[in-house]
Amino acid sequence: MTERTYSISELSVEFEITPRTLRYYEDQKLISPKRRGQTRIYSKKDRTRLAWILRGKRVGFSIADMGKLLDLYYLEGGQAKQRKIGLQGCRERIEILERQRKDIDDTICELNDIIKMFENWHPNSKLTVIRT
Repeated sequence: MTERTYSISELSVEFEITPRTLRYYEDQKLISPKRRGQTRIYSKKDRTRLAWILRGKRVGFSIADMGKLLDLYYLEGGQAKQRKIGLQGCRERIEILERQRKDIDDTICELNDIIKMFENWHPNSKLTVIRT
């Protein structure tokens, strides 16, 4: 029984990315399709790596970081190291996002204060600007 393979157009449609993106990931050594003439033939491994690359990208990891993380899988003892580094990276990303969320929440509060100030402002009164 032969392993399932995928064409560039199948993966492009499935993952909603352009063929150029797939070629870029290949140039970056993140995936390594076989070739049949000029045609790229993607393996199940390539498809799995692509899914992880895109997932990591969605949550803010760089493509380079995802490549390093995925490459650990194939090293001696790499799966345990991959797990450790993956957990650390995810936790660090959460800390960054939580700080950004706090900054966004603070900005929203400030904007709401400004809105209230404008809503309560009467044309005959002076607009008070407070600098901090």
